[in-house]
Amino acid sequence: MTVTRERPVSPDVPLSVASLPARVRQIAAETPDAIALREKEFGIWDETTYAGYWEMIQVVGAALMDLGVGPGDKVAIHSENRRAWVFSELAAHAIGAISVGVYPTNPAAEVEYLLNHSETVVLIAEDQEQVDKALLVKDHLSHLRHIVYLEPRGVVSYDDPMLLSWDEFIEMGRKRLASNPDEVERLVDQIDPESMACLVYTSGTTGPPKGAMISHRNLVWVMNHVVGSFVGRQPRRKEVLSYLPLCHIAEKLFTELFALETAATVNFSESIETVTSDLREVQPTTFLGVPRIWEKMQAGVVIRMMDASWLKRALFKAGVAVGMRNADHILEKGKRSLFGGILHGIFYVLVYRSLLDKLGMRHCGAPVSGAAPIAPEVLKFFMAIGLNMREGYGQTEGTGYATVNQEGNIKLGTVGPANVGAEVKLADDGEILVRHPGVFMGYFKNEEATLATISPDGWLHTGDVGEWDGEHMKIVDRKKDIIITAGGKNISPSEIENKLKVSPFIKEAIVLGDRRKFVSALIGIEYDTVSNWALRRGITFTTYRDLSEKPEVRDLVQGIVTALNQEFSQVEQVKQFRLIPKELDHEDGELTATQKVKRSAIAEMFGDLIGEIYGAV
Repeated sequence: MTVTRERPVSPDVPLSVASLPARVRQIAAETPDAIALREKEFGIWDETTYAGYWEMIQVVGAALMDLGVGPGDKVAIHSENRRAWVFSELAAHAIGAISVGVYPTNPAAEVEYLLNHSETVVLIAEDQEQVDKALLVKDHLSHLRHIVYLEPRGVVSYDDPMLLSWDEFIEMGRKRLASNPDEVERLVDQIDPESMACLVYTSGTTGPPKGAMISHRNLVWVMNHVVGSFVGRQPRRKEVLSYLPLCHIAEKLFTELFALETAATVNFSESIETVTSDLREVQPTTFLGVPRIWEKMQAGVVIRMMDASWLKRALFKAGVAVGMRNADHILEKGKRSLFGGILHGIFYVLVYRSLLDKLGMRHCGAPVSGAAPIAPEVLKFFMAIGLNMREGYGQTEGTGYATVNQEGNIKLGTVGPANVGAEVKLADDGEILVRHPGVFMGYFKNEEATLATISPDGWLHTGDVGEWDGEHMKIVDRKKDIIITAGGKNISPSEIENKLKVSPFIKEAIVLGDRRKFVSALIGIEYDTVSNWALRRGITFTTYRDLSEKPEVRDLVQGIVTALNQEFSQVEQVKQFRLIPKELDHEDGELTATQKVKRSAIAEMFGDLIGEIYGAV
């Protein structure tokens, strides 16, 4: 019998607005001087109010119309996160056009595929690097008519009729609005909530990315429900740090949907490399971290403690021990015990406050891990130092909305109960099925994949295998990634991989063993942590490869693998491993744009290492 878990919401509850641009307009009318967006210029935060946000949506929308963009046309944005990204996306929505996100790390070949497949007519490109990618393949882009570049350096000397600077583009929009000031606003009022708002391309771990068609209704419905489900109570001051690519549905969920629902301030990180320092500066009240961010944070704490005085190390060790006991009580009872609360207060002053300050988490009441599985041990570490950590689950095809652990009702190792308004159930083969008004319209130009993903009665087939732990959902693995050993045993590689990555010395782990006699792993070291460890022991090295080939490093990793094996049954234990001689990279085809490992590419790239493990065939 199939059991469905749901947190129903009345179907009669209307959408608050018809579109995201309409929501910006609403906030601008209510609190025009509230700060909507902050972006660094020459090291100083420059602010845009909600009134300014709405004005720029109208200006960019008018400029797009001046370039001939009309309803249903595609506008692609190829840039790091910044104000111009959201101005362009919401301006496209405002005039009935469709936005398409392109990852900054996409190489030229992928840019060609995405722009061709989406039939993009206007590309907003950040700088010379992104412009060059488009120009390299422009002869194969039959729909592309204009490229608007944001940064002029290196591009102003180009002589190509397609090119237009952002300043010229904005001036076009202002002139058009001057003669018809209500043009964009009238179009916003005409938006059909059922029409497509954006194309969000999947990561393409096993093939070309698919374009998920997300409607205005999908976006607004999730926007109206995300606060109660994801982040609960909110302080008066609401700050978000935007750093994951805005092409990713998880970042849209916070930078656009959560921020607009709560009228929060969005702070754009300078780059993925500056997230650590930006967190300290912004001290967000809500933060979505992918597992890699949380793992890197934890590894950073370990490195700092290695270099700390004996007193700080002792206090940290004691503080974590107390915190772990408190975390256990919270997980069992929903809150700390009276005595645990007193100890927490003492160690907050001695340890946690300073640590949270350095992590940029001191004011974060709603930290969430999502977008990929994470080891429970990592979450528990952050709970121990006082963060109210939750893990959630969602997919591009469901507008990022399905389940999340709730404050006071957290089960580590699960992604929580169904969100408000969402139905979640398991198919007979264990596949997770989700149904709610945020489920997407289908895949662009791919009816076969759409029919395989959405059932006639509206259930989204996620491709993930799960199991219930009471009302909480536990993700087992992707259906396609489950390993079936030569002996017929089903094994979840992600569970083993995440356990390995708990170690601050391990960055990547790819577990192998499908149709093999035993389980093995390819492991990539965490360079910063392992290099610090090596230098302390007088081990000299020159490069990542050189370090990973040191016998002492192999012994270090062997110890981690040996300890891990004690947690698994005999058939699940990692019998052999090899260290990857390089850091995995998107441009080399080993990772997707969302930093997920492409298993097929890894098998090809490191076939020699796999051959060593299992014997060349």
